[in-house]
Amino acid sequence: MELGSIEREIRIEASPEVVFDVVSSPEHLKEWWPDEAELSPDGTGRIGFDQGDKGMAWERITVVDAMPPRHFSFRWTHPEGEAAALGNSYLVVFELEPAGTGTLLKMTETGFRERGWAEAKVAAEHADHVSGWDYFLPRLAPYAEKVGAGR
Repeated sequence: MELGSIEREIRIEASPEVVFDVVSSPEHLKEWWPDEAELSPDGTGRIGFDQGDKGMAWERITVVDAMPPRHFSFRWTHPEGEAAALGNSYLVVFELEPAGTGTLLKMTETGFRERGWAEAKVAAEHADHVSGWDYFLPRLAPYAEKVGAGR
C-alpha cells in the first residue's frame, strides 16, 4: 500500500463558493472537522481536537493557497516555532469543481514520507489520518448543504 498520500472525492449539493467557505473558514471548519479553529489574517493559526480528560490537542495550521472558490490548501502539524514546510508538516489540498448544481470536492493529503520517519511511524501516521479523514469528510457534505440552503 502506498503511504505517500491520501485522496478522497465527495460530491456536495452546494455551490463551490459555499464549499470553499466551509473548508476555509474557522467558524465552518469546527462544525465538521476540529472542535476548535483559530486563523489569523496572515493565514496562521491552530485547530484543536477535544481529547476528553486530556483537554484540547492543538495542531498548528498555515494556509498555503486560497483561490476562491476553486482551491484551498494548508500545511498542518508543524512544530511550534517552525514555519510550515515540506519535511515538517502535512499538506492538505482541497480542489473544488462545479458539478451540475453542486460541487465535486477533491481532497489530497501528502507529506507522510517527507518527514524522515521510519517506515513503521509513516504507516501508523498514514493509517491514523486515513481513519480521521474517513470520519470527518462525510460530515462536510451535509454541513455544507445546510449552509448552502440557508443562503
